[in-house]
Amino acid sequence: MAIEIGGNVEGFAELMNEKAKELGLTNTHFVTPHGLDNPEHYTTAVELAKLTDYAMKNEKFAQIVGTKTTTIYINNQQKQINNTNELLGVLNGVIGVKTGFTNNAGRCLITETKRGDIDIITVVLGADTKKIRTQDSIKLIEYTYANFSEYNLKQKAEEEFESWKHINNNRIEIIKGKTSRIELELDNFEEESILVKQVQIDKLEYTFNTITTLEAPVLEGQKIGTLIIKLDGEIIETVDIICSSQIDKKDWWDYFKENFTTITRFTFPNI
Repeated sequence: MAIEIGGNVEGFAELMNEKAKELGLTNTHFVTPHGLDNPEHYTTAVELAKLTDYAMKNEKFAQIVGTKTTTIYINNQQKQINNTNELLGVLNGVIGVKTGFTNNAGRCLITETKRGDIDIITVVLGADTKKIRTQDSIKLIEYTYANFSEYNLKQKAEEEFESWKHINNNRIEIIKGKTSRIELELDNFEEESILVKQVQIDKLEYTFNTITTLEAPVLEGQKIGTLIIKLDGEIIETVDIICSSQIDKKDWWDYFKENFTTITRFTFPNI
């Protein structure tokens, strides 16, 4: 398959590395399609989890790794093959994904588990035996579901944003604009919800930074600031603060009406 798609092994490895770069896997490098030991063929646990998250969005891939057993035919001979993932069909919620072994890597297992609305990926590398990798995977999975809950980051951020706007919205000066008030909203979130320990919720920090002076025209969707969300001092989400409606620049008629109003009030102070 690698030779058919990539022309040769090296060509396929180049395609693999292009995809890794596209996914932001900066500590991953491939030289073979089969993954046998090679000092230039490497990755990390966290980047395997990111790669798995991407791969599981492919319906055919998800179907294959979630299949416990199937029947194939080789030279018209029927053969049953079984998935080597020892947790599939055994542990509650496991829907895949992949076992692995080389002498240098040891026994490895990437597992995706879905229970209710919480979907997690765990990665165990370098285990001495299948039994150990299975036990460690179960410990990680059960610990996560016992200690973490889903937290609606977007909803809380929008509540904090509304409080911030109530105080700071009028402090943003619009120069030469048809209106002096700007309407703001939060742009898209990369992660709208996160898994977090209950005791960590109070450690979430929301910091708003915006431009204080803008000159019209200001375009709809124009970035004027940033919301930074931190957990225990570590940045977990950065969201743009944008203008939700366009502010046009004043024209001569706007200035004429302003001057006329000023002159009228000066001439006829009781009006």
